[in-house]
Amino acid sequence: MRQAEFGSTGACVRWTEASGGGPARVYLHGLGSASAVYHAHIAAAAALSDRRSLFVDLPGHGISDRPLDFGYTLEEHADAVAAALYSAGVKGAEVVGHSMGGSVAIVLAARRPELVSRLVLAEANLDPDPPRTAGSSGIASYTEEGFVHGGGFTDTLQRVGPLWRATMRLADPTALHRSAIGLVRGTRPTMRHLLQEMTIPRTYLMGELSGELPGREELEASGVVVETVPGAGHNMMFDNPAAFVEAVAAPSLLPY
Repeated sequence: MRQAEFGSTGACVRWTEASGGGPARVYLHGLGSASAVYHAHIAAAAALSDRRSLFVDLPGHGISDRPLDFGYTLEEHADAVAAALYSAGVKGAEVVGHSMGGSVAIVLAARRPELVSRLVLAEANLDPDPPRTAGSSGIASYTEEGFVHGGGFTDTLQRVGPLWRATMRLADPTALHRSAIGLVRGTRPTMRHLLQEMTIPRTYLMGELSGELPGREELEASGVVVETVPGAGHNMMFDNPAAFVEAVAAPSLLPY
């Protein structure tokens, strides 16, 4: 386990690593999750195990610190990941981001382009104000006080199901709520706009069971490779790990 300070009060973002060559792959988890839990089995696959792999836990999640004086916006999460990569001596990484982690990866690539050479986004949030669900929009519908101390966190854990609950229950409730608020708010320009304006190789993965990807044609027109992971929903690294590994390992494509 390694760590690097982020923010202004000495809090630390932490990650675990698997050794290998470069460019490194950096795995970022979604809201209420943890990177190694979702991605260690993916990085260990034969097609990916030759690379140095970093499993970064975002602030407030997993083994990272959870400071109360931190805003947990997408930009702040991206800056914390940047601190980890600078400390680890990583530049030009391939960043694999799931859900909110994909949104953070987009912001990281936009703010610190020297750190990212390729993006693989597994159903990353691209737009602000998503439809109401048990996830980020549902969490953000509470006030912070209501979520942390008024039963919102407990109610959310009951709604999300056993897989997500296993890691969400370990996240800090304040960090979880603020992260959800930041994800629902999104960025200006939006994550979708930032992604479409990039020139690095970009792959967007959509689970077959998740339905159609809004704005797919516009993404592809900007050079984003959009692929469907068969037999999988949002948690495609569990639903069809072999196909997920294949998509991550696919040769990088430059925008046309």
